Amino acid sequence: MKNNSRLLFLALSCCWFLCTTAFSRSYDDIIENNEIVIAVYSDFKPFSYVDNGEEKGVDVDLAHAIAKKLGVKLRLRWMTADENSDDDLRNHIWKGHFLNRTVADLMLRVPYDRDYSLLRDDIGELVHQHVHMFAPFHTESWKVIFNSKKIDSVETIAVFQYHDIGVEVDSIPQFYLTSAFRGNMRDHAKQYPSISEAINAMTESEVDAVMGLTSQISHYQGELSKINFPLAKNAFPMMGQQQWDIGMAIKIDYRQLGYAVADIVENMIKTGEMAAVFAKYNVIYKIPDLYKTSE
Repeated sequence: MKNNSRLLFLALSCCWFLCTTAFSRSYDDIIENNEIVIAVYSDFKPFSYVDNGEEKGVDVDLAHAIAKKLGVKLRLRWMTADENSDDDLRNHIWKGHFLNRTVADLMLRVPYDRDYSLLRDDIGELVHQHVHMFAPFHTESWKVIFNSKKIDSVETIAVFQYHDIGVEVDSIPQFYLTSAFRGNMRDHAKQYPSISEAINAMTESEVDAVMGLTSQISHYQGELSKINFPLAKNAFPMMGQQQWDIGMAIKIDYRQLGYAVADIVENMIKTGEMAAVFAKYNVIYKIPDLYKTSE
């Protein structure tokens, strides 16, 4: 009986070992297997999406560039966004979803922020102790695009106390526009399922402007007349953090992979290759401060 128990324990231990190692791969494993799995968000234009069966987007092109420079094949892991980035990191980098315990080798479009990486839970444990966040590749912010036939200019966000503005539902712009200035813009903030639908509403004169991520707003502006639909230059008082860096993540154990990818990203930024990827999708690109200070 003891022998059977011992054999069962050894079998379970082997299964556990094989499972954990099979789902998390080192740099050497990736090179040996000639494949890297990179996680990108599904249906997230202009970053990662499928158009007529073709995989496109800033993050998709970046993933291809990373794989090519590593000398391996690329396999994209398409993610459906969970409630927050913490869930996405858990589901796709260090643990895996309970329905599918596999994870990716690398995840794109992750917040690159010291406070976020050192975030602790209710009992003082690091929330992201299993994850290494690194290689910021662009700086994101908020932006307003407006219909110049309806609004002469947007010098201040307060103009939307009198003009309707479209926002994505459950987004930071929605919460901001419904609470700032004592809620005086609340009735003029119109909610849409996506930024693309808000943009369509603006072109159909249902709203006079749209607020969203600079990357998305500038991308959709590329499909419109810049004279009729210019970008505003206003700031956003009382909003808190108005710009932030976007980077990548790997499982904490695999820093060698992180070093290799970070070198690729830095070189792409310094040579202008990164800016060219963003320009391909009509996206305004801003270099993170990390690389400006190292020049």
